[in-house]
Amino acid sequence: MMGAGKTAVGKALALRLGVPFLDSDAEIEEAANMTIAEIFQRDGEAFFRDRETEVIDRLLEGEHGVLSTGGGAFMAERNRDLISRKGISVWLKADLKLLWNRVKHKDTRPLLRTAHPYETLRSLYEARVPVYAEADLAVEAHQSYSIEMMTDKVVNALAARPDVLEAEE
Repeated sequence: MMGAGKTAVGKALALRLGVPFLDSDAEIEEAANMTIAEIFQRDGEAFFRDRETEVIDRLLEGEHGVLSTGGGAFMAERNRDLISRKGISVWLKADLKLLWNRVKHKDTRPLLRTAHPYETLRSLYEARVPVYAEADLAVEAHQSYSIEMMTDKVVNALAARPDVLEAEE
């Protein structure tokens, strides 16, 4: 979900693991030379979602790294399958109150540019949580956690999966 810390924790995790950090939304914008909002407006959501799947697939084929996707990407079964087949999905599980506290004063969330942004966020949250629960790993987020603490929690969750973190010899 927006505000969960995908970018901040993803970058910190990539740095900790010594791997690249990739952002599927940024890759799409760079390839299209347009913002996601402009793509949605010009070509529609279905077109965007198809490009998003292509980009996620391409990025998962590359070297090992940390990939952050937009919050809507995981809603598509084809993306969930791709991610689980070629990597591992991690849900940064933040409650609605925490998410709202992080996004309510920011104008960088197009989906929340509505007459009632909290209600919009709540609706998104309620629709997405059951799908996000299908992630390979869930890591609880708390207001008191720093980016570093949250990164520690993700590393610990990944360490429980010996098929993910390979020991350097």
